[in-house]
Amino acid sequence: MFPATTFKGKTVAVFGLARSGTATIEALQLGGATVHAWDDSAPSVEKGRAAGLPISNLHQLDFATLDALVLSPGVPLTHPEPHWTVLKARHAGIEVIGDTEIFAREAAAAGSRIVAITGTNGKSTTTALTGHVLAQAGLDVDVGGNIGKAVFLLRQPVKGRVYVLELSSFQIDLMPRLDPHVGILTNITPDHLDRHGTMENYAAVKSRIFASQHKGDTALCGVDDDWCSAIAERTVATGSDLRRVSVVKDLSDGITAHDGVLRDKRSGAVKAEIDLRAMPALKGRHNWQNACMAYGAAIALGVDTETIAAAMMSFPGLAHRMQQVGRVGAIAFINDSKATNADAAEKALASFENIYWIAGGIAKAGGIEPLQPLFGHVARAYLIGQAAKDFANTIGAALPYEDCGTLEHAVVAALRDAQRETKPGAVILLSPACASFDQYPNFEVRGDAFVKAVSLLPGSEMTIPGDAHAART
Repeated sequence: MFPATTFKGKTVAVFGLARSGTATIEALQLGGATVHAWDDSAPSVEKGRAAGLPISNLHQLDFATLDALVLSPGVPLTHPEPHWTVLKARHAGIEVIGDTEIFAREAAAAGSRIVAITGTNGKSTTTALTGHVLAQAGLDVDVGGNIGKAVFLLRQPVKGRVYVLELSSFQIDLMPRLDPHVGILTNITPDHLDRHGTMENYAAVKSRIFASQHKGDTALCGVDDDWCSAIAERTVATGSDLRRVSVVKDLSDGITAHDGVLRDKRSGAVKAEIDLRAMPALKGRHNWQNACMAYGAAIALGVDTETIAAAMMSFPGLAHRMQQVGRVGAIAFINDSKATNADAAEKALASFENIYWIAGGIAKAGGIEPLQPLFGHVARAYLIGQAAKDFANTIGAALPYEDCGTLEHAVVAALRDAQRETKPGAVILLSPACASFDQYPNFEVRGDAFVKAVSLLPGSEMTIPGDAHAART
């Protein structure tokens, strides 16, 4: 925790008493601001009052006495209708901001730099990978925002420190002065329309990652969807160094990895290449895009290509997202427990060959029928949980399967078969295409159980620790 000195002497209302809200309250008070805190949840208000927070009923407060309203990103700003505090703030003519906006002002005042990352998909892995590459290059870096730590739980901004921040559309909506040294937009597909109203509004919010950039800044924009392509065209006018990114097209100017080889091109000339196909935690086109974005950010911050390539090779991946957790001989174990539906599991099945696939749990609508075109990548399936019978019916005679019941049994059975069949590049993949709630409280606990089961196998060499707590961190 550190003081938010840019609000010294100001009076601020903070609405929302969850983790980021309470951290912001403390930071503002440490920095010399007067704070009025409130929440629509009576238990949260009472908990905050018991913790000594400066509780004030914002219904009764004259907002004309305030300099700003700090709103939790989980609270509606515009759709389906503005929150009542937002209406009061607008009537009083005060700014409505979020904790990330205050943090960005602190970073700017201290001479720190921000790499801001947003997009519908891929932003968490891109954030983690960028932070890893920069740390491996010896930069003073912190990672947080919408992933990991709330911003005021990071280290205090100092000159030269780099903050790699994942930003949701909700957070960007509360950042009127967002001006990152490096801005990254991965892609845009329909999402959060209940909070933004239309795709046009949603895309407009995402585009603000670049809107206030200026000469000397870098904008990395995916161009594999129409929304982002249009944003890239508009971003040319900001004066930042715009780098288009594609894993579908072979760009003549930009960063591309359409064939798994990252190529940095300027006016048709290849300036650098990194072969991503051998990177253990960067399988599949979605991860190639993440790698292109991380590469562009690192280059913008002065890191050389060789250092970037070595760091990518050592990247462990995000926990529970196509994360290689260990090996037994040549057989790799992949934890993709976050794949709680068929769409998510599709990425993993498309990224490997000779898969010994562990699937099951509580199935979503449609089950695994959309995955049938990828059954050719699967050597055998090992079914667990409530969905086992339905999944067996879908698989039919397409490939061999075994109803294992439990995850632990499935891990042992999959290794037995993979060792016997000795297929090249074999992987044992937990990508359940299901929710976990029949056997585990959440996908994290399920993934931790997979890691532990792998660690107990004879001859296992773990990429990450086998105990559950270490696997989560």
